Amino acid sequence: MSSHSPARRWLITAAAVATLSLTAACGVGQSSDESSGGSSDTGSSSQEQTSDGSSDGSGSESGSFTAGTYDAEGGYTSPGGQQSVGVEVTLDADGTVTEVEVTPEASDGTSERYQSQFAGGIADEVVGKKITELDVSTVAGSSLTSGGFNDAIDDIISQAQA
Repeated sequence: MSSHSPARRWLITAAAVATLSLTAACGVGQSSDESSGGSSDTGSSSQEQTSDGSSDGSGSESGSFTAGTYDAEGGYTSPGGQQSVGVEVTLDADGTVTEVEVTPEASDGTSERYQSQFAGGIADEVVGKKITELDVSTVAGSSLTSGGFNDAIDDIISQAQA
């Protein structure tokens, strides 16, 4: 998977926010005790908000984020087949990465080794930077893992936009 330019990330984020806004508008007026008959959790990502629960839903301005810890799974293709990598990022309200953790989820030994190397070096590359400005290519000799990482970051941006 190729890395996304900042302009493309912004476009993807804007589309995701618009989709989420439309989806939320569809649920207006529904009772909270209605049963949907199924689970809406796909298992691909989750969000933990800060204890103050600060999310007023007031907009989707670029650079406006809900501080908290977010996680997502990103995928990429290696010579050993389809791989995934878990990413957990803690953001402050302006979208600055304060912590990052990558969990190797490789299905073969070679990919696991590269993911572990990537996980060991990623914090030096992204902590202290704005999440919307991240465009990771190679970390600690691992170039393919970055595709899965960037994929997960795109998902986390969508989750965290206030």
